[in-house]
Amino acid sequence: MERPNPLSDQFNAALGWLDTRHQPMLDLTIELAEINSGSFNAAGVNRVGARLAEYAREHFGLSAEVLPVTPYQQVNPDGSISQFELGNAIRLRQRPEAPLQLFFCAHLDTVFAIDSPFQQVLWLDDDTLNGPGVTDLKGGIAVLLNALEALERSPLAERVGWELLFNPDEEIGSIGSAPLISDAATRCDLGMIYEPCFPDGNLAGERKGSGNFSIVVEGRSAHAGREHHLGRNAIRALCDMISAIDDLNGQRDGVTINPGFIEGGGALNVVPDRALGRFNIRIAHPDDEAWFLAELEAIRARISDRDGIAVKLHGGFGRKPKLLNATNLRLLELARHCGAEIGLQLDWLPTGGCCDGNNLAAAGIPNIDTLGVQGGAIHSTDEYLKVNSLVPRAKLSALILLHLAASDPTLWKKEHSC
Repeated sequence: MERPNPLSDQFNAALGWLDTRHQPMLDLTIELAEINSGSFNAAGVNRVGARLAEYAREHFGLSAEVLPVTPYQQVNPDGSISQFELGNAIRLRQRPEAPLQLFFCAHLDTVFAIDSPFQQVLWLDDDTLNGPGVTDLKGGIAVLLNALEALERSPLAERVGWELLFNPDEEIGSIGSAPLISDAATRCDLGMIYEPCFPDGNLAGERKGSGNFSIVVEGRSAHAGREHHLGRNAIRALCDMISAIDDLNGQRDGVTINPGFIEGGGALNVVPDRALGRFNIRIAHPDDEAWFLAELEAIRARISDRDGIAVKLHGGFGRKPKLLNATNLRLLELARHCGAEIGLQLDWLPTGGCCDGNNLAAAGIPNIDTLGVQGGAIHSTDEYLKVNSLVPRAKLSALILLHLAASDPTLWKKEHSC
């Protein structure tokens, strides 16, 4: 007679419960998506955070910590700095004394500003929902919360503790919330982040690092007709500098630079004395950063050597490249195994995109950062969610959690400095 397997019974119970959760997950996704939470709409971000704090009280019996983050800073064309208040982060903690500690992260903000025309969800067909943030990342929030609830319903839950951070500024680089992620890394062993998976369902593996920079060029104004020779054209100097930076493309494998914004000048009969440029860089390897910074400084010094021209640089690298270590690969293999248990054939692929998985990896925590929903066209008004992915993606996370809870925690433990 075959002996019963209590672990299989618990796994099956969790999966069976999640089969009943399609409509609640869909309802929560739509509710959150119809709250505008553009990164600079602090009130809207806080409305989403308040709704999730309410959910935590109702479903987990937890009180949320409300954590302010530092304001976002932006360089203006005149070289001054503007500050923008951001929404609050929300943190939940459960069983901090458990032998294995897990960190979950999902962002509250979207790329769609409060004055964007893209504010409502729309059904495209029976399986496709179009709406702001339905995939990036409000559907992922629904998946995360339900996977956690499936874990909490199991006796295995006592074997793991967890910390969940809803951060308000991922879409603008997580500069304000990065210290909260680093802080969590001092307590947690593994990370699970709910960015959307690839449209085919696969996971992200290695990720490029990213930096955002601003260039402020000061020249000298003069009458463009009578005293043109006395002027020093800041726009020309900026264009030369941007051209030199752009010429670095192709000089190092995996490094791409995108000049994305320029502004300067005014009246056409005045030699412009100020100009502003912004650019983004992606790097594949940690040592690319030092190489680029040296090249950038050489270009800045060369342009600044021109008579009457001064160049100031602002910004830096906000996210390091995410590389895969042995523990990270074991975690991805576990995800692939759990996917196969429910009929998902999963692989992981490198990507040039960045997310909070970069921050967490830089802090030494192996993580999977695309455990969210299946969809596509994110960051556009065509963003869509495949609603029938909600339950399978929640099952995938729940199985990963249950397998981790059932395993020997020493297999995953990280040595913490504090």
